[in-house]
Amino acid sequence: MIPPDPIRPRKLSEDVQDRLLALIRDDGLKPGDTLPSERELMAQYGVGRPAIREAMQSLQQAGIVEIRHGGRPRIAAPSLELLMGQTALAMQHLLTHSTATLAHLKEARATLEAELARLAAERRTEDDIVALRAILDRQAASRDNSGGFLEQDGLFHKRIAAISRNPLFETVGHGLFQWLSVFHKEFVRSPGLEALTLAEHEAILAAIAGGDGPTAAQAMRDHLERANTLYHQDHLSPPPAG
Repeated sequence: MIPPDPIRPRKLSEDVQDRLLALIRDDGLKPGDTLPSERELMAQYGVGRPAIREAMQSLQQAGIVEIRHGGRPRIAAPSLELLMGQTALAMQHLLTHSTATLAHLKEARATLEAELARLAAERRTEDDIVALRAILDRQAASRDNSGGFLEQDGLFHKRIAAISRNPLFETVGHGLFQWLSVFHKEFVRSPGLEALTLAEHEAILAAIAGGDGPTAAQAMRDHLERANTLYHQDHLSPPPAG
């Protein structure tokens, strides 16, 4: 018989956090509503200030509450972008040290963005095409500036996701790009590959502008899968901090 996992003692702050979440749920608190003060919570739960503050900090890091100096904590407005941003550093650390996770994430991105390109071809407006063309023109003008080139690259993919008119797709797609950006930076710095990236982006734009969903999806998949073969983790290292 496999022995059961040992029971881990819970911290006071975890109990406080659970009670706060129950309070938010049971009282139907909405973004902008205030929570009780530290002093009130200490008296209500019979715990010290450190446990209250640690629980609040955990909820703040999770994007559930906002803590402002001199005021009571408030329920935060939900934000997918905030959630993705909060996981960025941890995800990049994981990707740096896990070849399997990196490969899985690249596959997930290629699959998602191929579908986004297909949707973009079906749902694009003239304004969307004008915006994509402007991004590609700026990217072409930034060929000798790897930072600017990468920025426009990200905007191109983000704009395609936005054309889906589904904010979940836009946020998740951009989050995947941001998580991979440390590796993507090294890719776009490789001499001679900027022209290839631009040519592939042009093919994607042409298919979207022409309303050809299957071709747009295949062009995006070819673009990302070609790029994936160049993301050799053992040859890449994150740029130095600072």
